[in-house]
Amino acid sequence: MENVFVTQHEIYPHIFQPIKVGNVEVRNRIFVPAHTTNYGEDNLPSQRHLAYHRARAAGGAGLIIFEGIRVHKSSLGRQQGVNGYQPEAIPRFRDIAKAVQGEGGRLFGQILHLGRHIDGNFARMASWSASSIPWTATAPAPHPMTIGEIRMVVDAHADVATNLLEAGLDGIELQLAHGHLLQQFLSPAANKREDEYGGPLENRLRFALETAIAVRGVVGSDRTMGVRISADEFMQDGLELADMCDVVVRLASAVQIDFVNITHSAYHGSYTVSTQIADMAFQNEQFSFLTDAISDALDNVSQKPIIMSVCRFNTVDLAEDMLSRGKADMIGMARAHVADPALVNKARDNQAHETLPCIGCNQGCADMLAQSLAISCLVNPRAGKEEEWPTPAVAKIDTKRPVLVVGAGPAGMEAAGIAAERGFPTTLADSKAVLGGTLSWLAKMPLRQEFLNLSDRQKLRLDQHKVCLDLERTILAENLQEYQDGHVIWAGGARAQSQTLLDGRETLTLEASLADPEALGDRVVLVDHLGTWSVASVAEYLADLGKKVWIVVPTGVVGWKISIYSSFALKHRLKSKNIQILAGHSLETYNNGLATFDDLSIEGETRSFHVDSVIAPVAGVPNTPPELASKGSLFNVGDSVSARTALEAVFEGHETALFLDP
Repeated sequence: MENVFVTQHEIYPHIFQPIKVGNVEVRNRIFVPAHTTNYGEDNLPSQRHLAYHRARAAGGAGLIIFEGIRVHKSSLGRQQGVNGYQPEAIPRFRDIAKAVQGEGGRLFGQILHLGRHIDGNFARMASWSASSIPWTATAPAPHPMTIGEIRMVVDAHADVATNLLEAGLDGIELQLAHGHLLQQFLSPAANKREDEYGGPLENRLRFALETAIAVRGVVGSDRTMGVRISADEFMQDGLELADMCDVVVRLASAVQIDFVNITHSAYHGSYTVSTQIADMAFQNEQFSFLTDAISDALDNVSQKPIIMSVCRFNTVDLAEDMLSRGKADMIGMARAHVADPALVNKARDNQAHETLPCIGCNQGCADMLAQSLAISCLVNPRAGKEEEWPTPAVAKIDTKRPVLVVGAGPAGMEAAGIAAERGFPTTLADSKAVLGGTLSWLAKMPLRQEFLNLSDRQKLRLDQHKVCLDLERTILAENLQEYQDGHVIWAGGARAQSQTLLDGRETLTLEASLADPEALGDRVVLVDHLGTWSVASVAEYLADLGKKVWIVVPTGVVGWKISIYSSFALKHRLKSKNIQILAGHSLETYNNGLATFDDLSIEGETRSFHVDSVIAPVAGVPNTPPELASKGSLFNVGDSVSARTALEAVFEGHETALFLDP
């Protein structure tokens, strides 16, 4: 049923209604919003892009909006970003458009200028913006654009729109959101100009309006053009919802706007950036009120644009509910499609329960972007590898060769499920009575519980493909003899470790502290040696229980491995829960309830105060017995290789099982 076109559906009656966006017929109400993948090569679209988007179109997405396409060399940035002004880009976009349309989908292109967000070292030029205000404290000041440069960029948008239409794309989205150049001019927080492009809203809107008029001029009235807006910047002195209600009405009254894609935030070094790709700590429908307000404001426009709503719609049920309320016409599901390209078809076929769930962890997508790496996905390691990795169903084989997977954490469950789906008779063994490994203790932490959706989906695969569970059993070297003609995947995890103090005493591990939180007392210190979510999450949990909590950070930054797409919101929550941070300190001693900390600054002094417990986890030790480590036929995956995160564990479990020899 891969390309069956459904217009009526009993469970999802709104999702499967076709819709016209401008002059473009779209088969359903679900679209994939523009989202950076970092799949570009030499600033051009790549074959990796093609395979990635074709998979989502084949999976049922009605519309795909290609990620931000740079319109001018002053916005180029890193080589993984894509431009639309070089002639070489046109045939590559044409191939992608044909691939998406060949699967029944539609393809729009988002055109933008990043403004002050680019790293000028790539193009060896200063970034451009409305004023010389950096986007974050560590960024260089941008160059305030001249009138001539503004007009150049207006024309550049129109030129790139022309190229994309020549390439066969179905429509154009003009990016006025996420704090990029046009929003920088629009925002009073970024625009301090005193000419006709600064000051009152009419002036600050001028650049965006001139650009929209220029793009509509080349698109024509019979083809589709819309805008993406941030309905609220969520920052001091920034654009607020009332401002943007005014802006969209002005735009739609002055130029033909076929759709308005409603998002929020500004790419700025503050709390706002953590709302942009809101993680699992945010409620699913936390931002839907923005869509409601913008939609209501546009009711008074003679030709109301199609309303698109995005952010944290990670299930089709949430999308259906939003559509049923009548405020939105289409729902954008970006990360949900990274996690499962076929989520729309699964809903169509009444198999939504089989969807690989986006859990809002941001580890494979946003965290990779923050490092200028290509996106992946914790729950779907195949994301971005659609050409290299077959699906387990395609890699299915007829074999009686047995597979034993030892360890039922995220790596082991992934490996066992994939091996069994391919056709291997598979056994999953673990010394514990429950599945999930270290993820099981996340059940206690409300803001991290979506990880349990990953475990539930892995358990479903184990059940569907009849994996034999051998729990409460310790596997020894001699137990592996019966698998000498099969495959053994060792996913034994890592043994929890904690800091050993100078006097030889050990502090608590996270696992030990969570076993009995009441026994910790009322005053608890955590030392963050790891920089991941683990310490901060436990600190929040203990604070929610009413305990007084300190986090000691030798590096100076709590959770330093967490990207800015989550870290600003985390810091906001820590402050609101009165969790105190001792930055640049190390734990020295803990005797008779007195903890002593060394200030690591040049003239630092020791500091002491009484606490009831000290939790100071360090990296775990791989749990691979020496007699097994040397076995060449054994595959080692996850934390039993090196203690890391679920991102690496699931990837290695999936990859190993996917390429097992028959």
